[in-house]
Amino acid sequence: METHRLPVALRVTLVRPPAGVAFCIQGRDRELLHRTQATGRDLSFDLTVLAARVGPSPRFFGDVTQGPPAARFVYVCSGSMAGQAESCWTRRAKVALSPITWRNIERLRENPSARLEARFDGTAKDGGPACASVKLLDGGWRFVP
Repeated sequence: METHRLPVALRVTLVRPPAGVAFCIQGRDRELLHRTQATGRDLSFDLTVLAARVGPSPRFFGDVTQGPPAARFVYVCSGSMAGQAESCWTRRAKVALSPITWRNIERLRENPSARLEARFDGTAKDGGPACASVKLLDGGWRFVP
């Protein structure tokens, strides 16, 4: 039985990533999407994923979702992983989708111009781009009109 999949508008924002470093979203087949170079100001990527009811929590699908079905995430690549060959950085940040609830998705359906946004520190403690599983700011995924 095919499960109906709903579009979910997302925004992933890196707060003050290091200037001069390339960032992008990694597609499912390792393609580099939305590549841009940071200026030191906040950097956002707008994405759409699909969500399906296959249990108590949403299950996410789409070209930018990674990982096992019950624990999907989005990769934000930086430096050489974002296609910046001359960079000394080779990193990926992992942004978990699992904190998104059905209530979040229902609220988006009531407000079609809104998105769910996840914000995280774009710079790691060593001064390079954020990497590994990132801690979301502002209490996690939040509704933004």
